[in-house]
Amino acid sequence: MKERIADAIEKRTLICGTVGLGYVGLPLAVEKAKAGFKTIGFDVAQDKVDLVNAGHNYIGDVVQEDLEKLVKDGMLEATTDFSRIAECVFVAICVPTPLDAHQQPDTSYMEASAREIAPYLKKGCMVVLESTTYPGTTEELVKPILEEGSGLACGEDFYLGFSPERVDPGNLIYKTKNTPKVVGAIGEDALECIAAVYEAVLEGGVTRVSSPAVAEMEKILENTYRNINIGLVNEMAILCDRMGIDVWEVIDAAKTKPYGFTAFYPGPGLGGHCIPLDPYYLTWKAREYGFHTSMIEASMTVNDGMPEWCASRAARILNDAGKAANGAKVLVLGVAYKQDIDDYRESPALRLIERLELRGCEVSYFDPWVPEYWYKGETYSSIPELTAEAIEEADLVVVACAHSNVDYDFVQQHAKAIFDTKNAMKAVEARDNIEVL
Repeated sequence: MKERIADAIEKRTLICGTVGLGYVGLPLAVEKAKAGFKTIGFDVAQDKVDLVNAGHNYIGDVVQEDLEKLVKDGMLEATTDFSRIAECVFVAICVPTPLDAHQQPDTSYMEASAREIAPYLKKGCMVVLESTTYPGTTEELVKPILEEGSGLACGEDFYLGFSPERVDPGNLIYKTKNTPKVVGAIGEDALECIAAVYEAVLEGGVTRVSSPAVAEMEKILENTYRNINIGLVNEMAILCDRMGIDVWEVIDAAKTKPYGFTAFYPGPGLGGHCIPLDPYYLTWKAREYGFHTSMIEASMTVNDGMPEWCASRAARILNDAGKAANGAKVLVLGVAYKQDIDDYRESPALRLIERLELRGCEVSYFDPWVPEYWYKGETYSSIPELTAEAIEEADLVVVACAHSNVDYDFVQQHAKAIFDTKNAMKAVEARDNIEVL
């Protein structure tokens, strides 16, 4: 089996499948196809399938011209028909791993994907889970589903592994193509074959680890590291506010040290598909071993509380200006979870707006990247243009995301008061109406 796979990789006769055509799956599918592997994308959403087959891109990290050419040349197509898994030798599962209402891992998308794949698995196939999850998922959850549904034996009839996605939307340097990959698999042959596919597709290099659990834990460590450090600096920001110290100046001074310090920055909370969620997967799994991840849980408590703290700070700014929060007009700039992207998944700006509204504020927002968003069953729309009138009408302008295509000098000139939670206005010289987190 190993020799047949190696030959198929070299001759580019190996057909790849990608389950889930979102922020992770579509860029990966495009790179496989660009590397010369016929690729089939699978998704339950017909609209995504139709867009791919029409050559219309909907993911920021994919180049429109690349997608068009690949579809036109027959190297990439999409379908909702999972029976076509039977055509694939390499299948990557790239589906969401959210939290449920109790902030526990929701593995339903992974389980459903494995069940859809299993009946169509054939001997000599490789399956790789890319969805971020708790250590043990690949072997304890996915493997039994695939074996039971296919009647095949893992390690003998098909290979199974885990390779965590590393996607940073909007990153101008590191994309799917040049970001290093980590691979863990069940068995040495599986590891070599799966790693060989990624090495044939990507340029960032592949690091092999001893098991899927190591690769799963590695991904959790990456994001927990950031969660904890952001929690630390957010707590410092709250303390600095009480002490009358500028936390941003403190960080700028600290990062002049050439060793032993990495700069992290405060903000209104954490957003995106990984950092706010992944530590919960680890804390949940840790309880199975009678272990409480106290440092991780403490950082999550701080970060989860930042939208509420920022809303309280905004109310204080209004109060200092002689204006009650109840009935105040607040204009929020930016609802994406990070600058210069259209992704608002888990964005703290949404919870900040909710907290302001609970205080009675009349909130509007402007985001040139996110003209509309959905939150808790309601649709919110951006004001069409950031005009002087829109800024002047607001009792307070809150900067919740530091988009670079906003004229912050213009905002400063027309705002009554500004609460900048991201230090986006650091280059603005006139600062008499600006307060920074």
